[in-house]
Amino acid sequence: KMKIEEVKSTTKTERVASHSHVKGLGLNEAGEADPIAAGFIGQEKAREAAGIAVDLIKSKKMAGRAVLFAGAPGTGKTAIALGMAKELGPKVPFVPMVGSEVYSSEVKKVEILMENFRRAIGLRIKENKEVYEGEVIELTPEETENPLGGYGKTVAHVIIGLKTTKGTKQLKLDPSIYESIQKEKVSVGDVIYIEANSGAVKRVGRSDSYATEFDLEAEEYVPLPKGDVHKKKEVVQDVSLHDLDVANARPQGGQDIFSMMNQMSKPKKTEITEKLRMEINKVVSKYIDQGVAELVPGVLFVDEVHMLDLECFTYLNRALESPLSPIVVFATNRGMCTVRGADIVSPHGIPVDLLDRLLIIRTSPYAIEEMAQIIALRAKTESLEIEAEALVALSSIGERATLRFAVQLLTPASIIAKTNGRGNIVIADIEEADSLFLDAKSSAKLLSDNPDKYIQ
Repeated sequence: KMKIEEVKSTTKTERVASHSHVKGLGLNEAGEADPIAAGFIGQEKAREAAGIAVDLIKSKKMAGRAVLFAGAPGTGKTAIALGMAKELGPKVPFVPMVGSEVYSSEVKKVEILMENFRRAIGLRIKENKEVYEGEVIELTPEETENPLGGYGKTVAHVIIGLKTTKGTKQLKLDPSIYESIQKEKVSVGDVIYIEANSGAVKRVGRSDSYATEFDLEAEEYVPLPKGDVHKKKEVVQDVSLHDLDVANARPQGGQDIFSMMNQMSKPKKTEITEKLRMEINKVVSKYIDQGVAELVPGVLFVDEVHMLDLECFTYLNRALESPLSPIVVFATNRGMCTVRGADIVSPHGIPVDLLDRLLIIRTSPYAIEEMAQIIALRAKTESLEIEAEALVALSSIGERATLRFAVQLLTPASIIAKTNGRGNIVIADIEEADSLFLDAKSSAKLLSDNPDKYIQ
């Protein structure tokens, strides 16, 4: 008899976030936007423009360019940026940040910007490794007299026999490798692999031909490795430039107690100097020239870009023009407003000299029919049943208030429906939820109608 409690479901449970329904930009082969595709509805012009930006990124022709999504709140700017990330795939770094993230008390503003810039540039390093792998069939250390005299004996070399499905091979190894074999607690019958260029030994597990020797035990059994004992493997590693910066910025101390204490007392967040970055850039350029590594320029997405101040904008002008720079996507919902840190009124709160370097994509407000389709899609993503009349009522609320507010009413309405013993949402549930919660516009109207009742 099988216990149901022990069976775990393999379906991935993911929390439904506000953009879970976005699967891509929803463009066809010709690069035209389908009205309803990949979780997107409407915004054809903006999606097509974003699609062209994605192609530019893929062809690596868009380094140092920047795109700005400008539009009213709730018109899908962040959604399109996420769609771009999905189109680019998991291998291209996509770094989202918000304009207000740069204000931190202990780190300079431009430092945070630079850090995110470096995070958005990937480096794919290809390395050819020679490895010996197989099941250990013999392990005999050959000893000699200790050259320093005395009675002890030292290991001169170690003979190790490795077996795979194709055959066996005997290797004569250096005594230092024997030490790492002992550290890994390797014994006859274990499957191991040895890297030829570094001499690193890794114990993979026990060979499964020994799987029946004990009734109970905590070993992991692995099958006998296929192919020859001596293999060449190509290892591809994806790192970002920021990872390289951090790895080289940490002070490498010795093993003695003083340097250990020094490392403990130093703050974790050390500022990565410009000099260090220049050095890393040199090494990276050398790798690229040798063909060992290739550069994968990713996307840095800065939401609420009007929150940056003049210092950051001036810095961005320079950062965008450096040879190692990602594609930057800005998003803002401001119209004409003052630039932070200066008394200049400028479109979107961005200085004119930076605006000059941007390709601007405008997102337009949704029509009521599009709102109804978006709400239906959200209901499907959140696995809620909703009647057609209730959908119409919700989209008219969306037109009166905002699309975000209408989407947010879905969950409360579903809870009201459950409380009333129904599985699907009807128009009465929507009306009840709407009467319980105010949207921003009605709240503002209430405040302006009764100013005397509130503290000014």
